[in-house]
Amino acid sequence: MHVIRQMVPTRDHITALLRLALPVATVQVGFILMGAVDTIMVGHVSPRDLAAVALGNLYFFLTTSFGMGTLFALDPLVSQAFGAGDRAGIARAFQRGFVIAVGLAVLSSLLLMPGRPVLAFLRQPEEVIPIAADYALVSIPGVLAFFLFIVLRQGLQSMGRVGPIVVVIVLANAANVFFNWVLIFGNLGAPALGAVGSGWATTLSRWFMLLTLVSVAWPLLRPYLRPLRSDALMLEPLLRMCRLGVPIGIQFFLEFGVFGAIGILMGMLGTIPMASHQVAINLASVTFMMAVGVTQATTVLVGQAVGAGDSERARRSAGAGLLVAGAVMACTGAVFLSVPGFLARLYTPDLEVVGLATTLIPVAGIFQIFDGLQAVGSGVLRGVGDTLAPMLVNLVGFWLIGLPISLYLAFPGGLGPLGLWWGLASGLAAVALFLLIRVRIRFGRDLTRIAV
Repeated sequence: MHVIRQMVPTRDHITALLRLALPVATVQVGFILMGAVDTIMVGHVSPRDLAAVALGNLYFFLTTSFGMGTLFALDPLVSQAFGAGDRAGIARAFQRGFVIAVGLAVLSSLLLMPGRPVLAFLRQPEEVIPIAADYALVSIPGVLAFFLFIVLRQGLQSMGRVGPIVVVIVLANAANVFFNWVLIFGNLGAPALGAVGSGWATTLSRWFMLLTLVSVAWPLLRPYLRPLRSDALMLEPLLRMCRLGVPIGIQFFLEFGVFGAIGILMGMLGTIPMASHQVAINLASVTFMMAVGVTQATTVLVGQAVGAGDSERARRSAGAGLLVAGAVMACTGAVFLSVPGFLARLYTPDLEVVGLATTLIPVAGIFQIFDGLQAVGSGVLRGVGDTLAPMLVNLVGFWLIGLPISLYLAFPGGLGPLGLWWGLASGLAAVALFLLIRVRIRFGRDLTRIAV
């Protein structure tokens, strides 16, 4: 109980969190909103194209989730260095992040190539596989831009410099709508490419985000990116940074993987279940980005406090993050429970898809709080450099508890798509509980800066 009392936030800690979390959440919502816009625009082409975007996005994020999570090693490294006033440490983290991002981009691009045989092996709908595989192929040119943008975004956020990212994400959303309008529907003389056009639009938008962020934030980035530091290329520190980041990457893969497994199982049930799942999961993803915004703000504040040697501030910042995330996700959950049909009709006019999505969206409303708490729990631990425990928790909660329940309820239990989602909710609840226990244990110990 002593540790819990130390984590109770004051008004000042909550204010500090909200001051950073609101712009970070804006960035996260804007980032996922690009995917929501893709889904809405493609949903007006056909259910097949909608299912293809769902499957193509699923394949893309399964192959890139490990790399994305590994690059989140920048969170504790940059935030703790910033809290300690270590400008050289910030520069090393940025530059090593770029080196690691290039290697991860090569790996992910290779994994995206064999789309058709992989999706066929996973027994996805035959009419969807060719389009989804082509969607994955046209996503490959944007992988490097995606990872390099993550390096810049995480580094700037960890220093509390979020303004340029907000500007870029607003511009990128406008650009994405334009690219989609041209390439999905065949405007301005372009061919009407449907779902594949959406893939090209996303690739162009990722390069637009990277180049625009470099341009807008260059005065902030220049001291850390130039000159190139020779020690940034030293193998041993790069490996130590990877040892910090790889458990985060595996954690992300496990989390994306279980959502991906549910998506694949939906595909085995047919095109309509897959399209309905895409509507519900996209809605949940949009609201989850608010929790991710709180999570990343909490990670930054905890890391900066640890770097400054202020353990009390670190603990109370962690408590503020958990409190705010729980409240925000309770509100979004209430919306999902109240108007599921209205939300489903925003995505598609197809009555079958709307009908099934209307039964899935309330389940998303119920697991919103668990999803928010597990996200912030991971972020709190990441701020102090504890990355192995969240990885193990994800393995147990999602894969040994949640997925078996999904399989049982969906098939022997006869609940089909709804059973898959109830199992997902069970897994999220288990992960949230285990992570809260780990936070209590870890924050009862000394909080010291990690060294790479």
